[in-house]
Amino acid sequence: MTNLHCNIAGIDSINPFWLASAPPTDKYINVKRAFDAGWGGVVWKTLGIDPPVINTSSRYGVHHDRSRGILGINNIELISDRPLAINLAEIEQIRREYPDRVVIGSMMAPIEKSAWQELAVKIANSGVHGLELNFGCPHGMCERGMGSAIGQVPEMVEQVTRWVRQAVDLPVFTKLTPNITNILWSAEAAQRGGCHGLALINTVNSITSVDLDLMAPTPTVDGKGTHGGYCGSAVKPIALNMVAEIARNAETKQMTISAIGGIETWRDAAEFIALGASGLQVCTAAMLYGFRIVEDMKAGLQNFMAEKGYAHLDDFRGKAVANTVDWNDLNLNFDSKAFIKQAQCIGCGRCHIACEDTSHQAIRFDTNSQGLRRFTVLDDHCVGCNLCAHVCPVPDCIEMRTVDNGQPRLTWPQHPKNPLRTDVPVSKNTEV
Repeated sequence: MTNLHCNIAGIDSINPFWLASAPPTDKYINVKRAFDAGWGGVVWKTLGIDPPVINTSSRYGVHHDRSRGILGINNIELISDRPLAINLAEIEQIRREYPDRVVIGSMMAPIEKSAWQELAVKIANSGVHGLELNFGCPHGMCERGMGSAIGQVPEMVEQVTRWVRQAVDLPVFTKLTPNITNILWSAEAAQRGGCHGLALINTVNSITSVDLDLMAPTPTVDGKGTHGGYCGSAVKPIALNMVAEIARNAETKQMTISAIGGIETWRDAAEFIALGASGLQVCTAAMLYGFRIVEDMKAGLQNFMAEKGYAHLDDFRGKAVANTVDWNDLNLNFDSKAFIKQAQCIGCGRCHIACEDTSHQAIRFDTNSQGLRRFTVLDDHCVGCNLCAHVCPVPDCIEMRTVDNGQPRLTWPQHPKNPLRTDVPVSKNTEV
């Protein structure tokens, strides 16, 4: 039997799936429905100091694919606009009614020690299991010196984290902004400040589209638009990379990670866990498909674990970290060639077009007497880039097959054409 129970920064959770701090966790009724649907925990929508903020209408911009599927959402919503006292009372109520579920209090305050500490104590007294420090919001709040305005300055990340740790005896998660040159700067700063775990990523600063009639970014508010926070499946690659950077960095690899960013399916969840995440936070997927998506996530993750022989999440947590390396550590003598499975090919020609126009002219097509096209790979021209396999609309129709070329493993630092290699002479005429 597989077990989804996990421990995240000292907090026991019946499963790793939490709702992230966002509109889905804004009030009691939302959280109640989420817990009834099977979510293991929630991070309550970010709380600030009264008086509450004022939000706009409209609030969301959307990046569609060509079929109107939603790749990502840009939001310009701020932190909770409901009174702090009401939020805290509802947290107390939900804690009484669902004692086996996790509730984390997200918080944000001006860069003042007393403001952070007083707010932290108030939220802690509501019975939350831990606190999440929102250093990520890239719109609105950052213009007031909060959110990413703090998260982009490692010294501030360290200082505020330390302030909160001094004020409460609860697990503290520092939520990092992706809008920074190197995620390790803020991760290491949060660690120095004493956080128990890292939550990442927050939203990516963006403009998703422009209304060409109003000539303003979307969403528009009385004819004007602004940048906002981008989330959804489109940011998953960014989040995976930043989680991996922290998990394989010597200074931070032992840090607990609560992963956020484009998690929609069990496979997304498994990928983050394989890169070292202890827990998962979901927002956009729940907004698009409803709270019941957690059923598929849990079932899919358990099926995957059963097939692989993993009884617990820790059995595969971090297994992909050792195989995540710098480019210089890749084997330059490794070779693979594309192979088209003729029985599965539908003759669309997308592989040929992509290779012929933009790559290496390594796919030929011939037409037989019945007018059917046959596509074949020219091994001498194929460099194994795998673009053809990605553009092919038929799953597994194009296979990348490893070629045994008899060459030993060779990395760039070892390569004779590397001009920085010091153990062999380099000719002035050597091509690089």
